[in-house]
Amino acid sequence: MRASARALRERFVGLLHLDDPPWRVALALAVGVFISFTPFLGFQTLLALLVGAVARLNAAVVVTGTWLNLPWFMPFVYAGALKLGAWLLRDLQSFADWSLALLIGTTLLGLAAAAVTYVVAFGVMRRRWRRRHRPTPPKEEAA
Repeated sequence: MRASARALRERFVGLLHLDDPPWRVALALAVGVFISFTPFLGFQTLLALLVGAVARLNAAVVVTGTWLNLPWFMPFVYAGALKLGAWLLRDLQSFADWSLALLIGTTLLGLAAAAVTYVVAFGVMRRRWRRRHRPTPPKEEAA
């Protein structure tokens, strides 16, 4: 049985949720960006796929958001997160204290980056959505 190109395209669009409203696409991207700030290197893509599936978000967009935080940015992100966590916790003496400082710092930076990502992505996607779903004026028939 051969599938037509149109049937394959419809299935692909359904799989990727390309018809999702702007807020869902922006949310998926923001969730991915938040995950990219977690200190779970090597597991971020798997975590993005899992969270995307559980939250029923567009998995491709969540993974894309995760990949926005590129590896060469990570030392700066983790250094900033560690400084922020150390500033909040103050007295760091053990490895567990430093790990907690890193976790708190990455969580706060991730939340801030996700919020900015959501606002920007929502604005862009909403404009794009409106252009694509603009009602077409009725055609006038020639008399």
